[in-house]
Order: sequence, then structure tokens, then C-alpha cells
Amino acid sequence: MASNNTQHKWRFFRSGGFDQVALETAADLQHLDELDPKLWTVLNCPTSGLEFDSRTLAMLDTDGDGQVRVPEIQSAVRWCCQRLKDADLLFKSPGVPLSAINDSDAEGVALKTAAQRVLQYAGKTESDALQVSDILDKARLFSPQHFNGDGVVMPELTASPGVKQLIADIVATLGGVADRSGGVGADASMLASFTTQAQAIVDWHAAGSAESEDLHPLGDNTAAAVAIFDSVQAKVDDYFVRCQLAAFDPRSAAALNPDASVYAVLANRTIANVDNELTALPLAEVEAGRALPLGPGLNPAWAGKIAQLFALVINPLLGSADNSLTLAQWTTVSGKLAAWRAWQAAKPESSLHSLGIERLTAILQGAEVTELTALISQDADEKTFADNVDAVEKLLYLQRDLLTLLRNFVSLSDFYQSKTKAVFQAGTLYLDQRSCELVLYVNDLARHATMAPFSGCYLVYCTCVRKGEAPINIVAALTGGDVDELMVAGRNGMFYDRQGRDWKASVTKVVAQPVSIRQAFWSPYKRVAAFIETQIQKFAASRDKDIEAKTTSTVAAAPAATTGFDIAKFAGIFAAIGLAMGALGTALAAIVAGLFSLQLWQIPLVLLGVMLLISCPSMLMAYMTLRRRNLGPLLDANGWAINTRARINVPFGAALTGLAQLPKGATRSSSDPYAEQKRPWGLALLLGLLAAAVVCYWFYR
Repeated sequence: MASNNTQHKWRFFRSGGFDQVALETAADLQHLDELDPKLWTVLNCPTSGLEFDSRTLAMLDTDGDGQVRVPEIQSAVRWCCQRLKDADLLFKSPGVPLSAINDSDAEGVALKTAAQRVLQYAGKTESDALQVSDILDKARLFSPQHFNGDGVVMPELTASPGVKQLIADIVATLGGVADRSGGVGADASMLASFTTQAQAIVDWHAAGSAESEDLHPLGDNTAAAVAIFDSVQAKVDDYFVRCQLAAFDPRSAAALNPDASVYAVLANRTIANVDNELTALPLAEVEAGRALPLGPGLNPAWAGKIAQLFALVINPLLGSADNSLTLAQWTTVSGKLAAWRAWQAAKPESSLHSLGIERLTAILQGAEVTELTALISQDADEKTFADNVDAVEKLLYLQRDLLTLLRNFVSLSDFYQSKTKAVFQAGTLYLDQRSCELVLYVNDLARHATMAPFSGCYLVYCTCVRKGEAPINIVAALTGGDVDELMVAGRNGMFYDRQGRDWKASVTKVVAQPVSIRQAFWSPYKRVAAFIETQIQKFAASRDKDIEAKTTSTVAAAPAATTGFDIAKFAGIFAAIGLAMGALGTALAAIVAGLFSLQLWQIPLVLLGVMLLISCPSMLMAYMTLRRRNLGPLLDANGWAINTRARINVPFGAALTGLAQLPKGATRSSSDPYAEQKRPWGLALLLGLLAAAVVCYWFYR
């Protein structure tokens, strides 16, 4: 790079009516930071709607705002110049040789090491150049068979059956963690969670297996006893609370027992022990201080479970018991089962219970957890490679695409000078025997329709459809040919995008602007002809309507008396016609007299002058519009920030719109069997008018 006191010599070219910087050498890129932003053609462009790799645009858009700005372009160019030994590689065909990477600093060494491994995984040698395609397959770069730096270990990374099974158990119970290769494995956090839960379950089982009379009052039958106890506890508690309320206030006993109307519901149907109405009744009749009967007097819906409670819980814990259960006895039973129930309540919430206590104990006592921890640590140590793979990817994409974007951002050389299309050109629209190359995608029709007319271009908006694709909107600038036959509704064309796909295009809107000086020259005459044609059609339609009305009224009305021939009226009509013909003849005579007073060579000049006098206003307006025809508003309407007036002059506009022409060497037959027969009426009429003018001139001379 040149020293700070040596000013870089820029080269500019003029195109589109403004000066544009030429980016031709590595030195131009190295000094791009020094170029005044006022000399940049574009200040920012959107990351969508461009014929440009979206991945490259995402790398350039570092703040993720959907726009690529001047500082982001400068940063990308500066980074490429630092990471390459010679920035001239950006001007060459896609591909980065390993030897081209600048490894003079730590970042460069890490980048080159990662690039070397990418070459290895791609099956290439160090003499081969890295391409974008070599880095697209992330599953190959981050294969499960080798460490990839994400700290996630999959079963394929180990040969140990025990570690493989451990990873499978972790994934099956906890879900696992996504690996860069696309699979699922375990990382340090998930392994720690697994071992913590496993240890908690093992400890819980150990606490429950202690041979203690408090924890196992009924020995091996304790679990079954607690289960039946839990199933009736709420109902037994309810009964004793009701009896306590009756003892507290004897008046409540009647209200705490079921009303007779409850039994009326059950009276006229078959009753089963599972009926909800029966199950909801108290266990027995409520009385102050009464014990719960375990035989007669018990709610039949609960008789079976109470019998189980007596056989599995009450009798084993209290010894021999009569056919009733007091509140004190119930309290004693609850106390004897409290330890077991507290242990059950402390059961850890975990999906690892499905593995079983034997498997969990074996995992905690084995060496597989230690081995997996070491593998996870080794994989995490490869994070440097994983991080630098992104840097390698960035370098490959920028080496391939950055110069193209610069030639559509710093300058518009791809639009004005290159044989390839600019990134904002969507494709080619074929319409009305012409091809339009200046075609842009339109995302916001309302915004575009507001700004685009300031471009001074004749614009055609189209909706394009293709089977299997969402409809798209485009706008095309017509910069050559005639536009008299264009119409909004019903006019169709064909749009070919940059991938060569064809879309049916339907015109939805036209922004009319002058297209050429030649068209402007003839436009007054075309307007007069159109006006005359319209008036004749209106007159013919009016006369046809009058005749139809008169015919209808004549048929419907009664026969009227025949009127005589009005000679005075007839004479008046002919007098008016004569006056009109006289005035016309006088005017023609004056014109012919003026022409005949000139010399023969002056007559064509006078006629030409009259035509120019008529056409000059239209031509002048067209010239002024064509002179200010500008690409900027078209791009600004799509979210660009154009920093100059990018003009589209007449010669360049003609290059953007191709007109239909016969191929070179083609022959054409002029014989048309269906051609209209030529009739000399027009020539005869013209000669008649000229003869009348001569006669009038001779007569009034």
C-alpha cells in the first residue's frame, strides 16, 4: 500500500452524463476509503430484489437493516485487502488458492488453517483453489465423524459401545442437542443435567430402600396399603369433619346429611354403585362423635374400597379391630403411613425414571461419563476451526462477488459499459415487437408509482405469472419505437427473468412520456387524425341514431298530411353551401396564390417550415423530457439511494430497447395475396382540390 503522503491517482470515465470512477487495479481497492463519498454513484442499496447472491448481501449487511451502505462496503473491501496477499485476486475468476491467503498475523494463520482443512474435507490438494461450492455442504465440513467445534458429541464420534449407549440414553430421555452436522448429540450442559437427575433418582431409591419400620410399616405391602389409603383418604376425612361439625352444633346434623329429595332422584331407575349421585353422598350417616362403620350403615358405593382399607391397612396396623373406625384410630393410621407418603412426595420429577434404577446406577458407577466429558471438551477445543470456517466462507463469497457489486455501487459501469446486465436489471420484457432491457422488480407499487414518473421514461407496469411461482410485479422502460398501440387492459407480453424462466406479463399501468423526437414530430398530426376520426364516428353515430328515431316515430305515428315542396328552404340550403364553398375556395386561392408567387424551389421549403411550425412545440417538449430522462428515480423508488443524475440519453436509450428487425441475409417476398386493393380515391381527391385551387386562383386573380 502506498504511503500516506502519496495521493492515489484515480481514473474516471464519463457515462450517463456524469463522471464515474474506474475500479481497475488492486491499488484502487486499497485506496477506496479515500474516495470522497460524493463521488460514489450509490450511497446504499437494498438486499432484496437484486440479481445478486443473497448470501453475499447478508455478509455485507453487518447491521442487518436490509440495506448495504457505504461504510459496510468499505469495511468489506478493507477486510479482503488485509486477508489476501494481493487484492488483484478480486479481479480474477472465482477461486482462492491457499497460497493467496495472508498469514502474516494470528487471524490470517487461523484463516489459512481453516481453509487448509476445508480443502482436505473437500477432497482437494493444497495446490487447488477453494471455491464457494466447497463450503456449501456444511454436513461434510462438520461431519459427525470428526470434531467440529460446537461442543456437541454424537455417537459416530466414538468407538466405545458404552459411550454410544450413554449418548443414546441422553438423547432418548432429554432430547439431545443439535449438532452442526445436522444430527443430535449431547453437550456438556446436557450431560451435567443428565448426571444430576440420575444421581437424584439413585439417592431417592436408596432412601426408600432403607429397612426402617417407620418407612415400611407394612413391609412389602406398604406401597399397596398407601395406594388404597390415598384413594379413600379425602372421603374418610370428609366424614369425620362432618361428625365434628355435628358435635360442634347439633343443629347442623340435619343439613350435613343428605336431604330426602336426593333419594327421590334415584327412586325410579336402576341404581349402580358407580352412580355419581351415590358416590357423592357421605360415607355414613353423620352424627356427633360417631365412628365410621366398616360394615352395615356404610355407603354402598364405597363399601369395596373401605373393605380393602380394613384388610390392607386398618387391621394390619391396629391389630384386631371391630366393625368401626374412630377418628383417633384414623389419625394413628395416617401417622404410621406419613413417612412412606413423604418419601413418595419427594420422588424427583425426571424422564430418566424410564431407564430404570439398575441402568442409572451403572451409568454413575461406570467410566462412560468421564469419557464423554473428555470428548465434549475435545470438540469444544475445535471452536477456532468452526469460527474460521465462517471467515473462509466470507472470503470466498467476497472474492467472487464483491467487484461486481462495486461496479453497481461505486459506479454504474455494469449498466453503462458492461455486456452483462446490472444487478438491478431483472430480465427482458418482450412486448409489441420490441425487447426492453431496463426492467426492474417492483415490491411496493404505490411508492414506485409515486416516484418513477420523475425519471422521464415511458414506463409499463406488468404483473407476471408463472405456474408454481408467486406472481411478481415489474416495471419496464420503453426507450425506443412507437407506443401508439400500447394499452393498459388486455395487452400481454412475455418476461424472461435472469434465470431464463418465462413469465406471462400483463400490462396493468402505463406512465406515458415521449419516447423519441421522431414520434414527437408526427404526434400533432396523429392527434388531429385521431380527433377527426373521433368526430366522424360521433357524427355517423348521431346521424344513425336520428334516422332510427325518425323511422320509429314515423311507423308509430298516424299518417300525416303530405306537405308541399318548400322552394325557399331549398334555396336557402344551397345558398349556405355556396357561401361555404366560396369561403373555402377563397382561402385555397389565397394559399395557392401565395405559393405560386414563390419560385419553384421555395415551395418545398415553405411546406417544410409549416410542418416544423406545427411539430416544433411537441418536439421541443419531447427534447426537454428526453434530456432529463434519469435512472435515479426508478432505483430510488425501490429503496436505493442514488447519489447522482444517471441519465439515459437517446443513443443509450435506443440500446436498451430492441426493435424487431429481419435477420441479416433474410429475403422477403413483397407479394401479399390478402393485401387490400389500392383505390385511387385519395389521389383523385387531392388532384381535385389542387385543380379547384388553381381555378379559383385564375378566377379571382
